[in-house]
Amino acid sequence: MTGEEDARRAMAKIPALAGYQGPLARLGGLTNLVFRAGDFVLRLPGPGTEEYINRKNEAVAARAAAMAGVSPEVLHADAETGIMVTGYVAGAATMSPVLFRNRSGAAARAGEAFARLHRSKAIFPSRFELFAMIDSYLEILRGKDVMLPHGYHDVVAEAASLRAALGRRPVPLAPCHCDPLCENFLDTGDRMWIVDWEYSGMNDPMWDLGDLSVEAQFDANQDAAMLAAYFKGAPPEDDRARMVIYKAMCDLLWTLWGLIQLANKNPAEDFRTYADTRFARCRALMATPTFAQSLAVLSR
Repeated sequence: MTGEEDARRAMAKIPALAGYQGPLARLGGLTNLVFRAGDFVLRLPGPGTEEYINRKNEAVAARAAAMAGVSPEVLHADAETGIMVTGYVAGAATMSPVLFRNRSGAAARAGEAFARLHRSKAIFPSRFELFAMIDSYLEILRGKDVMLPHGYHDVVAEAASLRAALGRRPVPLAPCHCDPLCENFLDTGDRMWIVDWEYSGMNDPMWDLGDLSVEAQFDANQDAAMLAAYFKGAPPEDDRARMVIYKAMCDLLWTLWGLIQLANKNPAEDFRTYADTRFARCRALMATPTFAQSLAVLSR
């Protein structure tokens, strides 16, 4: 059965889409099947995602994000199957590193969207805990025939000092997206929307900014524009330092995510190269003077 046939079968059981007979347009997605159906978007979960995604929590977060004005309306969410239907954002570009560079003001609009989300006072049902997730992903991989990149456990051990530094200056948790791939941002030119709340949770808000900076390959000027829009001025030193630390830590975490996709035989990408590239970038970031200076700020 093709992906479109799966989509048609699912749509027949969803009131908002049951009568739709128009075309289906495949949209992006590394793990899930996503289709546009007129004014709606249908998401079918990818195989194996039930190992690490709580669909009930995702639905709560997606609805809260929609109420905060940063994500499309949720019309259907089935916690058992993971099937979700949301509104379609007309006239929006699905972002990429190239588009973030070339669309004027895109980094700032992303910063503004994060600010609306983080300050919305929404309460997401889960908590995104970086180091617990690393442990959880490692446990999943112990039962799979996949090799970790050489030196991975050494870097995890080194990250203990980062965990201690972050713990010295705890910040109030905020509702966070936690997986800000470029493709999860839809830009109308006036407003940035955020979609896909699978990994969302209460978290340090600087995780979102640091992770997007890495995913979108921001340069120093883009980082500055995002931070200035987020804080409506110069960012506090501690916040900037935490953002830099999370740039490396997101690569450390998503290395393992990539290996889980490899083990699950996800055909969307070369996940061996994906994981190895992310781990190499993590090590490179941790070796920079900026990273050392940021750690020193948080260790004072």
